[in-house]
Amino acid sequence: MTNIPARKQTSLNGKWQVIIDPYDVGIKSWKALYKDKKPVEKSDFYEYSFDGGPVFNVPGDINSQLPELKNYESTVWYKKTFVAQKQAGKRLFLYFDAANYITDVFLNSEKIGSHEGGFTPFQFEITDKIKDGENSIIVRVNNERQKDGVPATGYDWLNYGGITRDVRLVETPSVYIDDYFIQLEKGSKNIVSGYIKLAGVTSAQQVKVQIPEAKINLVLKTNAEGYAAIKFPAKLSLWNPKNPKLYQVKISCESDAVSEAIGFRSIETKGTDILLNGESVFLKGVNIHEEVPQRKGRAYSEEDALMLLTWAKELGCNFIRTSHYPHNENMVRMAERMGFMIWEEVPVFQSISFDKEPTQQLMNLQLKEILRRDKNRCGIITWSMANETPQGSKNRTQAISNMAMLCRSIDNTRLISAAFNNIKYVGNKVVIEDDLINSLDVIGINEYIGWYKPWFKSPSEIEWVSKYEKPVIMSEFGCEALYENHGAADVASSWSEEYMEQFYKDQITMLKRIPFLRGTCPWILADFQSPLRLHPTFQKGWNRKGLLSDKGEKKKAWFVLKEFYSKEKPLQN
Repeated sequence: MTNIPARKQTSLNGKWQVIIDPYDVGIKSWKALYKDKKPVEKSDFYEYSFDGGPVFNVPGDINSQLPELKNYESTVWYKKTFVAQKQAGKRLFLYFDAANYITDVFLNSEKIGSHEGGFTPFQFEITDKIKDGENSIIVRVNNERQKDGVPATGYDWLNYGGITRDVRLVETPSVYIDDYFIQLEKGSKNIVSGYIKLAGVTSAQQVKVQIPEAKINLVLKTNAEGYAAIKFPAKLSLWNPKNPKLYQVKISCESDAVSEAIGFRSIETKGTDILLNGESVFLKGVNIHEEVPQRKGRAYSEEDALMLLTWAKELGCNFIRTSHYPHNENMVRMAERMGFMIWEEVPVFQSISFDKEPTQQLMNLQLKEILRRDKNRCGIITWSMANETPQGSKNRTQAISNMAMLCRSIDNTRLISAAFNNIKYVGNKVVIEDDLINSLDVIGINEYIGWYKPWFKSPSEIEWVSKYEKPVIMSEFGCEALYENHGAADVASSWSEEYMEQFYKDQITMLKRIPFLRGTCPWILADFQSPLRLHPTFQKGWNRKGLLSDKGEKKKAWFVLKEFYSKEKPLQN
């Protein structure tokens, strides 16, 4: 088990030829654009061509690459060629980090697969489909909203389409390490557990797990299906926001090896407390959309992630919520390295068709896909099943409860959460009430008192009530202000920084009175594009709830929250 060559990965990022297909006719048999036909006879002609058309960057959204596509929601066809040689004993996979929303992939004019979902990775094996020499990949991506999709039709953000994340070719041995899970056992600070799964095996094989810095050198045997359970004691420096320690973990079998930086920490709840490594923690958070506002485009690179996370770090955050979908892997890995605890969310958002079995299956598929990608990221402390789904539907409660059960069956080491706006107002009380909460570990509440709902009492008089004996994170609160727009601090329609500044002061006064509150996560880090926002003076297609403007400028409310987060225990006066 020595001298195993590193896996070969070839980036397919860069310039791709594209065809804009607003009526999605290219998929129809009479057009068959994926065949990429060229005239041969004098009488031949075809009403499409990749040659002479636009060229787009991959990764990159379609909407920011041509002005006329800003709010485009339909099909774009991509084409890229690459050179390959068949290798004996090797397998080749075409891997997409994500493409939004429905993707069909063709290799040398043959369809090799489809994927639905805009924020999770997928791959297709092409070992037996490539040819020596030049090969052609054609990808159809359609970002039109689907009534039965996940998310469905209710977007309060710009629906960026296209191949928005990295694409690469991955070469593996015929027997390779397909999956692994290596984290602290639930409730433990010194027992590591999990598994290794090999693909392509026909008999038991030897595998190794090594953590050189922790002096771990474990030798195991898989079963005939290539599965080996892992469990061993280890003396480890536990990951936390002040010391985000990661260990280099090496996994190898007879023909393959991978190495990855993995951290170890415990996360659990006790009554209304959240315990990180056994100690109560308060989550100083902020919501982040996967957008670079200055570029008016989807965030995708390490540089993009560093900018957004540096803003959050400067604000004083130790926690981020990736709203309202899994963000790219650059973001999650960098957040972990920088010491952020992470709420990662499946895009089960508002108007989901919970009564449709295919939609429920799609919810579960997207959950499994992000668990597969990120289950070794110790920075992720909670998997969120949903955001602002309406109460009162039996189908809704059952479908999301089933997701929570599925999640725990795959990964029982983290907390399960969801964000609700299902609260009742009784006198001076705000009552948390949702039948789905019984299936969760942590309650997320989205409240906009002082914006969508006027202050019904003085902030110092409002009482929050919960019967659940579970920790609450205020997963959203906020109001809108246009940067450098000044006006009355007590008039919401002023859209002023002064109103937003006072709003945050009032919110903090109220939040400090909630005995079961264990985290705050205002909406949102920076202004972001949303075609739903129609005010011609103050919004112009932007949601202005950002603590930062669309150019990264700090609004007055930024400094209010920064002072709140500067305290070790923010809820104490």
